[in-house]
Amino acid sequence: MYQVFYCLTDQHDWRLVVLGGAVCLLASATAISLFHRARAANGGARVAWILLDAAVGGCGIWATHFIAMLAYGPGARAAYDIPVTILSLVFAVSVTFIGLSIAVSASRASIAAIGGAVIGGGVAAMHYTGMMALDMPARVDWVVGTVTASVLFGIVFAALAMYVAAQPDRRYGSLKAAGLLTIAIVSHHFTAMGAVLLTPDPTLVVSGMSIAPGSLSILTASAAVAILAIALAAAVLDRRAKGELGRQQVVLDTALENMSQGLCMFDAEGKILLFNERYATMLHRSDKQLTGRVLLDVLKEEQAEGKWSGDPSEFFARLVEDAREGRTTTDVVIRFGRSIRVVNQPMQGGGWVATFEDITEWLEAQAKISHMARHDALTNLPNRMLFHEQLEQGLRRAKANDQLAVLCLDLDHFKDINDSLGHPIGDALLKEVGRRLKATVGENDTVARLGGDEFAVVQLGRSEEAAATLLASQLVEVISAPYEIDDHQIVIGVSIGISLWPQDGSNPDELLKNADLALYRAKADGRGTYRFFETGMDARAQARRMLEMDLRAALQRNEFEVHYQPIRDVASDRVVAFEALLRWNHPLRGMISPVGFIPLAEETGLIIQLGEYVLRSACADAATWPDGVGVAVNLSPVQFKSPNLIASVTAALKESGLTARRLELEITESVLLQNSEATLATLHELRSMGVRISLDDFGTGYSSLSYLRSFPFDKIKIDRSFVSELATREDSMAIIRAVTGLGRSLGIVTTAEGVENDAQLELLRREGCTQVQGYLFSKPRPASDVVLMLEPVRRRASA
Repeated sequence: MYQVFYCLTDQHDWRLVVLGGAVCLLASATAISLFHRARAANGGARVAWILLDAAVGGCGIWATHFIAMLAYGPGARAAYDIPVTILSLVFAVSVTFIGLSIAVSASRASIAAIGGAVIGGGVAAMHYTGMMALDMPARVDWVVGTVTASVLFGIVFAALAMYVAAQPDRRYGSLKAAGLLTIAIVSHHFTAMGAVLLTPDPTLVVSGMSIAPGSLSILTASAAVAILAIALAAAVLDRRAKGELGRQQVVLDTALENMSQGLCMFDAEGKILLFNERYATMLHRSDKQLTGRVLLDVLKEEQAEGKWSGDPSEFFARLVEDAREGRTTTDVVIRFGRSIRVVNQPMQGGGWVATFEDITEWLEAQAKISHMARHDALTNLPNRMLFHEQLEQGLRRAKANDQLAVLCLDLDHFKDINDSLGHPIGDALLKEVGRRLKATVGENDTVARLGGDEFAVVQLGRSEEAAATLLASQLVEVISAPYEIDDHQIVIGVSIGISLWPQDGSNPDELLKNADLALYRAKADGRGTYRFFETGMDARAQARRMLEMDLRAALQRNEFEVHYQPIRDVASDRVVAFEALLRWNHPLRGMISPVGFIPLAEETGLIIQLGEYVLRSACADAATWPDGVGVAVNLSPVQFKSPNLIASVTAALKESGLTARRLELEITESVLLQNSEATLATLHELRSMGVRISLDDFGTGYSSLSYLRSFPFDKIKIDRSFVSELATREDSMAIIRAVTGLGRSLGIVTTAEGVENDAQLELLRREGCTQVQGYLFSKPRPASDVVLMLEPVRRRASA
């Protein structure tokens, strides 16, 4: 050690020593800066930065050595062998390149330290090669111990320099690394110089291939200038890079703080590197110091404050393990009453990025959408889809001795309420019906609205058929009770069809279909009741479907005909009108009367087309009759609801040329049960056109007399049920006498239907009935027979 100290103090020019140290520090700082640039780059750019760094570092080591050698005064004239000097420079650059390549590519600081050790070895290789270039009349010997110490100094301090440089974003890390690398080079050089023993030998001659110290100083100065130029360029590049980095940092900070998600970045040990304000706010950590802290410590602190449940150590260990294994995880956690989706994404090189998204409102919206998709919007009852799912679940849970009942419900006369009082009242009525259904069924039963005025019930957990009967009876009673809605007292009924598992079906579709067939039977049997499915119902339903298909096809094939039955004036004994009656000439079944297809046509809506056909045909045929003969056309209640009724009547009259006074439209009391104001407005509009209005089947309804007061009918037709029993029942005679007397008093024509014998005709004449029609005069016949029916009654009767 004394030899080293003596060499440094007595054998060196301190001015050059200081210069060499300055060059060494500048080169080291530049090398460390370029090292960081190389680590930030990839591919070819990384290799280029390593090459530049190796050139700067190697030249810095070489220049430091030879500046220090110029400062060395051994006491004899010395020169330097050119080839060996150049070789020492090659060693400095190449070995530094190898060491830097290892350190730059290292994922851990300990591996980077190995690259630093290689660089330290390169310093030694350059130094001792440079010493071999020393050419002077003296023998050179070495102190082995001091040589070993010099090599170790270079390796150890260079390894420490690269270890510090590879640490992530340590404060003053680059400055420390540059200092350590300078110490590695300087400590090696001067320790190695202390190991030199020079023995003068006049017999040794300086080689001709040697370079004088003055020339070497020029080369060294050139190397120093090159280092300075590269350092200046590196400084400019570094400043630009920092400026760009600063701008990117501003952009990054702005993006982070404007994210709707919380974000936090952790290193491989779980230490928090950065986070945004949204993260701190979402997890209630705004009041905590987070940067640089290990997440586990934060969790333990929150556990102590009662803000974290569970085992923090286990949770943290799982996060670190997932990141180490490269697994991306997604979890939904509940924090402070909010649902937060957490996505942990591993980072290359260790650590992970966690994003936090508050999905509370999204989950609520999804739940609402799911509820809306599976529930009726009006009544909030399960809809058809959810009902089908719950029926499937009920079938899966049902035991061998259990019975499951499916009840299909259809409200009676709901459409009339909807049309007469409006949709808001109808909607309120449906809500109340749904509420009553839920209140009536059992706790385990399911109530659903299938659509319109159709509801369904699944009765679970019963083992006897009587349970379904009892429930159906209760539902009929409950639904039929009066409703008080917006000052309107409303009375409706309900028809119910019932199918039972397992005897009536083994799956939801089959049970629903059979319950619907039973419902159709309940409606056909008078409504306001319930029916269980029976095997024959399916056959009848198929027959009904076939009839409906034939009915639709018949409209396309013109299979319908209009027949006419005469209406005679009693006093003059002449035909004053014909009633138009529809007949279906089926290609296989022959002639079908209206009783066989009109109810189905009304139910399917085909009655609108049929009614328009009869109206056009009757007007066209009547236009060819004598002027004093009119035609009567029946209007279905369904047809009367059509908004096109007035237009259809107007078009039929215009196309045929028939005067309005010769057209008579017959309506039943059921038409007047509908929206009274709209109905009366339509009737008045028809009458203002000149069309006559008749009230058909008078006496069979509930409020016939009130109807006569509400509208000035031109005619009332006495139902055939009273005429058929005229000679046998005194009450029928009294009713006819009262009706005809009422007609005379109000100036309304009375027509008796179903007159079949002379005795009935005589009694009706005696009671003052105005007109008669029936088989006594003629059955309904085609339009081609109207001329025959206009002849005197005696000839036709004989015919």
